[in-house]
Amino acid sequence: VFHAHRDKPDGAPNEVRRLRSAGQPMSLTSTRIMRADGAFAAPGEIGEVVIRGPAVMSGYWRNDAATRTTLVDGWLHTGDLGTSDEEGFIFVVDRLKEMIVSGGENIYSREVENAVTSCAGVIEAAVVGAPDERWGEKVVAFVVKRPDATLDAAGVIAHCRGSIAAYKCPKEVRFIEALPKLPNGKVEKYKLKAPLWDKAR
Repeated sequence: VFHAHRDKPDGAPNEVRRLRSAGQPMSLTSTRIMRADGAFAAPGEIGEVVIRGPAVMSGYWRNDAATRTTLVDGWLHTGDLGTSDEEGFIFVVDRLKEMIVSGGENIYSREVENAVTSCAGVIEAAVVGAPDERWGEKVVAFVVKRPDATLDAAGVIAHCRGSIAAYKCPKEVRFIEALPKLPNGKVEKYKLKAPLWDKAR
């Protein structure tokens, strides 16, 4: 929940930063960040966003298996990865199923996408994990560039190295005319990812 009297785009640095958050929990709703071991994460620590409250669903229609996976000990597991600050503001960093694990390191696709799209000549991008014999997974970026852009894969990767750690940078860049999307505009990443894994089988 945001409040006009508190959330100011011209405020102090911490106030401006919070404009990028998903806000705080609504009244009567509890939101926590849960680690993989089931414990609640400390402020700034990344984990899955879980929600509990009277407005949370009681289960899926005729799908007990999905209900048991999603609702655990009264907490709804959203599938979103995020962090919280000391005042309970939630910052979503990625979808759990879209996180890439390379060489034991967690890589959040949204962070890489932000780095790629900040490159001059890039219109939009989607990042997925592809199989890698040495590291388990590697980062692959699908990029839509401007028609007049003189941009190549090496240029995109070099740009990313200036803003994120080297292990997070794309190992491969594929230029495509358009990203596959649902009617609501959400990128259908599985259409990009599935062929990469099918080739490895």
